[in-house]
Amino acid sequence: MNTHLEAVAPSAPFCDPLRLLRPRRTIIGVSAILLPFTDAGSVDWAGFEAHVARTLAAGLTPAVNMDTGYVNLLDDGTRREVLTRTQRIAAGRNFVAGAFVADHPGAAFNHVAYARQIDLIQQAGGTPVIFQSFGLTGQPSEQIIAAYAALGALCERFIAFELGTMFAPFGKIYDLETYAGLLDVPQCIGAKHSSLSRVLEWERLQLRDARRPDFKVFTGNDLAIDMVMYGSDYLLGLSTFAPDLFARRDALWAAGDPSFYELNDLLQYLGFFAFRRPVPAYKHSAAQFLKLRGWIACDAPHPQADRRPASDVAVLRELAERLGVLAA
Repeated sequence: MNTHLEAVAPSAPFCDPLRLLRPRRTIIGVSAILLPFTDAGSVDWAGFEAHVARTLAAGLTPAVNMDTGYVNLLDDGTRREVLTRTQRIAAGRNFVAGAFVADHPGAAFNHVAYARQIDLIQQAGGTPVIFQSFGLTGQPSEQIIAAYAALGALCERFIAFELGTMFAPFGKIYDLETYAGLLDVPQCIGAKHSSLSRVLEWERLQLRDARRPDFKVFTGNDLAIDMVMYGSDYLLGLSTFAPDLFARRDALWAAGDPSFYELNDLLQYLGFFAFRRPVPAYKHSAAQFLKLRGWIACDAPHPQADRRPASDVAVLRELAERLGVLAA
């Protein structure tokens, strides 16, 4: 059994994934942007800006101030600087950004703090991704939905976010009844699902198809990136390693080209390696990989973040060679 998986309720409705297959569809790709750092512990702004531009050029939508961008470890000034720089680079093109509110176990839902984050993102021209918090997820189901509805009144559109506790302690995977309530919030255009469970995501796709077909299920399953075959779109941290290759993979699926499977397999191999325990250290893996590609100058993670051993670089180098982005 995959030890990353959340428990699946025995009362969950049966879902046949083969009936969900969606060949030749256009995939919407949203890629979380790594915030790179120097050995001195400061933000590598040049590396960040280049990666935002690179992601846009690949045809993917950048997602900033997400888990991949160490949002929970940043101060308010750095988060605002991320938005300012992204707005300038995007130049009117779409991007999304995390609306993150720090709190503690037992805290009350902080509507005012969320409203402030939503306003900052909208002023920069982005679409808010509503991060969970202890105050949000600690409420009863009906109050959770009421909270999302209240946030929806503050913006034209937002993306919700289910985050497994293997990524962050304040995360929560909702039951299907609560998830169904999200579909009833008109401003909620989709939700990122990061349980690392295929079954839970298939159930969400089945519910979406039945109740609100325009709603986007953005897979956050970096251990099953082929969920796009079943109707999921994606908002992934793994795609920050190679937005160019993810864009190529997506185009192959839309064209019905069987080369999709080989490229997807290699990218998934990268995902299995990078997202092993401790899962949050994948951000250091991303920095190591991007440095190998010559895209950033330093592979240091955020000073407070989990680290990978230097020996990982040899494995990542081999994977980069097999993916064709580094000469053997």
